Amino acid sequence: MKKLILFVFFLSIFIAGSCQQQINNINKMDHNKITKTDAEWKKELTPEQYHVLREKGTEPAYTGEYTDNFKKGKYVCGACGYELFTSDMKFESHCGWPSFDKEVGVGDHVIKKKDMSFGMVRTEIMCARCGGHLGHIFDDGPTATGQRYCVNSLSIKFIPEGK
Repeated sequence: MKKLILFVFFLSIFIAGSCQQQINNINKMDHNKITKTDAEWKKELTPEQYHVLREKGTEPAYTGEYTDNFKKGKYVCGACGYELFTSDMKFESHCGWPSFDKEVGVGDHVIKKKDMSFGMVRTEIMCARCGGHLGHIFDDGPTATGQRYCVNSLSIKFIPEGK
């Protein structure tokens, strides 16, 4: 009986590993994904952007370039240029960081991942194309979605309407 249990246990681990490898292969085949080395990111990003986007840092509240920006346009990933939000999705949350109530697309532009760092339970948001850290999402937004995508200005770039 012990041998059968051990066999089933190791078989389960093998199958789970095989499935994960297939998922990894599918992700590698996705031509939209961007994978770069740390050295490549460091060449392209400022040290502050690198800290936020690649090391999951946070800029100090009320210091970001886009906190009070309410011009018409779109917001793209600061690392890879993938469109993430539009100005129509932005609202004043008085939290010190740019806030949006939803993302562009149908949930495929931003990856959401449970984050238990610093003794808190939050949901981290990352660019779906390059994996860059954007910030966190909270369920306390004032709009109909009830969502607040709290985003670091250093992780995004604003492109004015018409450009």
